[in-house]
Amino acid sequence: MKNTISERVADFLKNFPPFNEFAPEDLESLSEEIMISYKEKSAIIFTENDAPHTHFYIVHKGAVALIKGKENTIVDICDEGDIFGLRPLMANEKYKLEAKAHEETILYAVPITLFRPYVIKNKEIGNFLIESFASNTRNPYSTQHRGKLYGEPETKETEAPETKLLDLQLVNYSKKLVSCSQKATAKDIAETMTRKKVGAMLVCEDKLPVGIITDKDLRNQVVTGLYPITVTADKIMTTPVITYPPKLTVSQAQMAMMKSNISHLCLTKDGTPKTKVVGILSKHDIMVALGNNPAVLIKAIKRARKYKQIKSIRHSIMALLRAYLDENIPMTLTSKIISELNDTCIKQIIRIALGKMDSPPPVKFSWLAMGSQGRSEQLLHTDQDSALVFEDVPKEKHAETTEYFLELARNVTKGMHTIGYEYCPAEMMASNPKWCLSLTEWKTLINHWITNPGPDEVLMSSIFFDYNLSYGDPKLVESITDHIFESVKQHPVFYYHLAGGALQNPSPTGFFRQFLVEQNGAHKDFFDLKRRALMPLIDAARVLILSHSVKHINNTAARFEKLAELEPNNNEFYLACSYASKALLKFRTKQGLLHNDSGRFIALDKLTKEEKIKLKRTFKTVKELQELIAIRFKAAINR
Repeated sequence: MKNTISERVADFLKNFPPFNEFAPEDLESLSEEIMISYKEKSAIIFTENDAPHTHFYIVHKGAVALIKGKENTIVDICDEGDIFGLRPLMANEKYKLEAKAHEETILYAVPITLFRPYVIKNKEIGNFLIESFASNTRNPYSTQHRGKLYGEPETKETEAPETKLLDLQLVNYSKKLVSCSQKATAKDIAETMTRKKVGAMLVCEDKLPVGIITDKDLRNQVVTGLYPITVTADKIMTTPVITYPPKLTVSQAQMAMMKSNISHLCLTKDGTPKTKVVGILSKHDIMVALGNNPAVLIKAIKRARKYKQIKSIRHSIMALLRAYLDENIPMTLTSKIISELNDTCIKQIIRIALGKMDSPPPVKFSWLAMGSQGRSEQLLHTDQDSALVFEDVPKEKHAETTEYFLELARNVTKGMHTIGYEYCPAEMMASNPKWCLSLTEWKTLINHWITNPGPDEVLMSSIFFDYNLSYGDPKLVESITDHIFESVKQHPVFYYHLAGGALQNPSPTGFFRQFLVEQNGAHKDFFDLKRRALMPLIDAARVLILSHSVKHINNTAARFEKLAELEPNNNEFYLACSYASKALLKFRTKQGLLHNDSGRFIALDKLTKEEKIKLKRTFKTVKELQELIAIRFKAAINR
């Protein structure tokens, strides 16, 4: 007679790594020996410095907190399918953390002696457990145990363990899409999801994603009786859909899901909801890629309750940046990951600042990151550029509403300064009344910039137009975006002035391709990498992408790549511009880390000949781009 309990254990485990790597007969055999344990909330499973148990644990239901030190700092929360208590298997040492039931919990306890033979037989299982162990012990890049586990002889190491970036592999996503229309009923959706064995259903119109329905949505909204089973998809779907491009790494996918507290990502051709769906990615698709990666840092940031706690995490972000550069990870990926981490820091600072306010926000608002952070290019600790937009209010409430958001902005900018971002010398921050406005006020100001494009207006618009939503209501931002494109369309002469602004930065080189250095001031004889090389690329990409009415692409390299698609005749040239922008950003970042500054001003006598040659290769592209801008928009180049 079959043991139905062990069958249930096996059915659960086969959905989670590393047990999904087991042969069915092996998993059934192991499941017969697994113990099931119920823990009440706050029950201790093991304490710090406890002697090793004979089992390690998997969370079946509930959650377990891993706690360190006398301060009872929670370093991780393990939930359904997570493994913990691996130290006896890995190192046969006393526990370094305390494990406590965070809520009512059911655990599966796996006997270590019975588990070892399966691991020795399958290295993939062993490597997965190493990464899980490393993640819990906060030592993600350590590979000192790899190949030396489970009783195998140890050998002395003469060198530091090799650094492995375990989070940069591309995810495998499902291309077999299961979708429905907005008028499909919950009953039909549930039946289809059961038949197709999927956990989510995309809601599409004209092959574009407009919503998503998951198992959780059906449980919370239909099974609970909130809606009848005949309710249509448009009433229960989550919208708008969070979309990403198909070339997504494990790290990016983990961060995206954690950031929005979702279990599925919709992948579209260009990463926006405006193009065809190419695949869907679930949490289960990325569960095999654990370990200490940016997702761990995001968890730590979200747990922070004080600005100074985030400051210490920023040091870890910089260490990660150095590791990526040392490993020669592509700059596109590096900038996306570091910018995502920086953005998470900003979000948490705003949450902390909101907690310091005497009352909740009187109306909806949005916090905008501008400049390099808005372009996902702020890798180093530079200054702040931000803006705040809030919903329109009656005239009699405008003053008090403005004052509320100014106070909030002052708290946020103070928090940003605390974690390492300098105050903007020009005060282009949301704490400045000029950059903390209602939606109508912003539209009026933007309209003034576009219809009266003097030098100051062009400068303001060039900074503001690289905005990105950091926190708040996306509808407010979308309204501003629509207003910008409509206004520019009505006043095309603005392109000429914006192009003129893009040509004001002088050429990087003079006669005989010699570097043009600063002639006076604090940085005399230094080369201004930002003003002479990066800004011409950034400004040109902005005016070109705006002239094509392309929304939601702010990153300079990504803008050039989109332009390469839109203008096939200039495909090769725009890709060269994209490469140049990434190469220069990488060079500036390396210089900044080397000299502990912004990396803007370069001492040429400190560069190697190879470094100078690489820089000059990008300058040719800058010069050609300025010539293209001058011809297309009939503007003059500043020589």
